[in-house]
Amino acid sequence: MGQEAACEARFGGQISLGKALLETDALIFRGAFRLSIPLRGIQMAEAADGLLRVTSLEGTAVFALGSQAEKWAHKIRNPRTLADKLDVKAGLRVSLCGVDDTGFREELNARTNDIREGKPAKDSDLIFLRAEGMKDLARLTSLQSFLKRSGGIWVVYPKGQSDITESDVLKAGRQAGLVDTKIARFSETHTAHKFVIPLARR
Repeated sequence: MGQEAACEARFGGQISLGKALLETDALIFRGAFRLSIPLRGIQMAEAADGLLRVTSLEGTAVFALGSQAEKWAHKIRNPRTLADKLDVKAGLRVSLCGVDDTGFREELNARTNDIREGKPAKDSDLIFLRAEGMKDLARLTSLQSFLKRSGGIWVVYPKGQSDITESDVLKAGRQAGLVDTKIARFSETHTAHKFVIPLARR
C-alpha cells in the first residue's frame, strides 16, 4: 500500500501527534485533527531539517517525518500512477472482468490498446477481477486458463465489508492453487490483491 508514519503535524494553527499516510491520490493525516490533501492539488512539497512542508490552496501543512521527509517529498513531486502500482506495462494484454473504474481505464488506454472487457482474452498478461462477494472469488480457478503462465490476476474488492474480507480473498486464491504476491490500494473504496501461478505449475 502507501507510505505511513507516526509523526507530529501542524496545520492552520493546530498541532497534533498522529499518523500520516501517503496514498496513491492523497496525503492523509489522522490525529486530533484530520487532513486529506489531494496530490493533484499540491502546489509545492519540500523537505528540510526532517520537516515535510506541503502547500495547497488550503494552506501549508508541516509534517515532522525525520529522515523520511525527503523521500515523501520526492514521491509527492513524482507520484506513481495506479497503473504503475498494478504492474501495467506498455503493450500488455489486459482483461477486465467487471472492473469499470473510469480513471483506471484511462490509465490503461495510455499503456496499451490490447484490452478485453467481459470474457477474458486468451494469454492475458493481467486479468482484473471485480469481487463483491464470495461467488465472484470462485472464478479464480477458471480464469487461470486465460492467463499467461507468467501473468497475474488482480482481485479488486471493497474495503471494510463483511461480505468479502482480505482473509476471504487470500483463502480463495490459495484454494485455486495461486500464490499472492502483492497488495495495492485501488481506490478510496477498493483494495487490489495480486495472485500468480506458482513456479512449479508454469
